[in-house]
Amino acid sequence: MLTINPLKTSLRQGKLVYGLLNSVPGPWLAEMIGRAGYDFVILDMEHLLVSEETLRHSLQAVLLTGCTPLVRVPAVDAKLIGRLLDAGARGIVLPQVDGAATVARAIAASRFPPLGKRGITGGPITGFGTLKLDDYIRLANDNIMVVPMIESRAGLDALPEILALEGVDMVLEGALDLALDMGLGPQPQDPQVEAAIGRLATQCLAAGVPFCANPRSPEQAALWRRAGITAWLAGEDRGYLFRALSDRLADLRQDI
Repeated sequence: MLTINPLKTSLRQGKLVYGLLNSVPGPWLAEMIGRAGYDFVILDMEHLLVSEETLRHSLQAVLLTGCTPLVRVPAVDAKLIGRLLDAGARGIVLPQVDGAATVARAIAASRFPPLGKRGITGGPITGFGTLKLDDYIRLANDNIMVVPMIESRAGLDALPEILALEGVDMVLEGALDLALDMGLGPQPQDPQVEAAIGRLATQCLAAGVPFCANPRSPEQAALWRRAGITAWLAGEDRGYLFRALSDRLADLRQDI
């Protein structure tokens, strides 16, 4: 059943929050991330062929831990967004945003009238009717999140219009895709990319919209701490799992 979103509450209060991108689909790992103490997890549909059934179980597993599940969708599909929110997602992450119109469509798909165009249903999200529909609509409109990712020069140019929209709850950066779009190759730590992301963060802070940092080095992390950033993405689970498996094998081989 829909409840108050602890992530959105913490962001409003300026508290530190930490998240992880879930790139290995499945409810066990999704729940593990929540049990590990992360405040939010982003379940990925942009780059993964994951069934809606698997995603539904993952959402429920995350919610059991008190962690906030967000879903990165492949595109702004109002019907898909509606089903994800009905299944328990507490927010939508939008990749490759290049204009305010895209974000506005996602906000409309995520909110009930008069704030948007989302269609309503019952079932588990309303506690099978134990949550009154008027209360459910108010709760949903106040707690569902829309999080654009800025990953291109066009997205950077459109950022002032995006930040001016009512309903943008946090902004993520996509340094690797931004580097590719800038013609720099797969170099997310290129000085030009870092400077662009710095300007992005500055604009978010000035607009009162939380910027979520994704530091790729201790130096970057220190920079964001000095800037007063409170939202942090710790990368993705796939890389950590692979390195842990590789390191463990290397340790055992050294012992022989």
